[in-house]
Amino acid sequence: MRFDVLTIFPAMFEAVLGDSIIGRARDAGLIELNFIDIREFSTDKHRKTDDYPYSGGGGMLMTPQPIYDAYMSVAKELDYKPLTIYMSPQGRVFNQKTAVVLSHEGHIILLCGHYEGVDQRVLDEIVDMELSIGDFVLTGGEIPAMAVIDTISRLIPGVLAGEGSYENESHFNGLLEYPQYTRPQIWHEREIPEILISGHHANIEKWKHEQALINTYNKRPDMLEKVELSEGDTKFLEEYQRGH
Repeated sequence: MRFDVLTIFPAMFEAVLGDSIIGRARDAGLIELNFIDIREFSTDKHRKTDDYPYSGGGGMLMTPQPIYDAYMSVAKELDYKPLTIYMSPQGRVFNQKTAVVLSHEGHIILLCGHYEGVDQRVLDEIVDMELSIGDFVLTGGEIPAMAVIDTISRLIPGVLAGEGSYENESHFNGLLEYPQYTRPQIWHEREIPEILISGHHANIEKWKHEQALINTYNKRPDMLEKVELSEGDTKFLEEYQRGH
């Protein structure tokens, strides 16, 4: 999986993504990360990448030429068009389902806007999709792009230590994850659920699923409206509601 990021702050990405799981995945050749400095393609003697918008108002707008040339530095040698994503508060909201779909792409280019945004003409020419990480506005697209890279990368086979490690995580199957515990068995007079040391695999899996249902019901009941529950799940939640 290859990611090319067009940004005016490439050092931010190396600082965040160069370590831990993503950094190790890159070192192992499972993913490729390239951070392209848009400023390097500016024809302005001061390496400016912004100018005043014709529409007036406050703030500056990123100009099309440096972005396009940065993009072409990646795309010109390819015999295909990489999926190009603009990180924007106007985009569709990124979620786990979108991450799963994007994890099957071989090559993604991420464009990080800044200031008041990007000249629409270059967006029309190179961008295939706009993504947002939520209904709020940040100072630039760098943090959202990091979140997208991290989320997609951990779905690539071999990136996580155990195959399928992500399959029981929150949002993967439409539910939040069940509570988890580690050693010591008793901490601050709080003991882990006895079922977890019972050695009965089927009962443990049943407990995990029921706890995931409870967690979702208590914390994100809106998610239950979007997931297809079995008759047993529905009955379990009805009994839980009666008891609480």
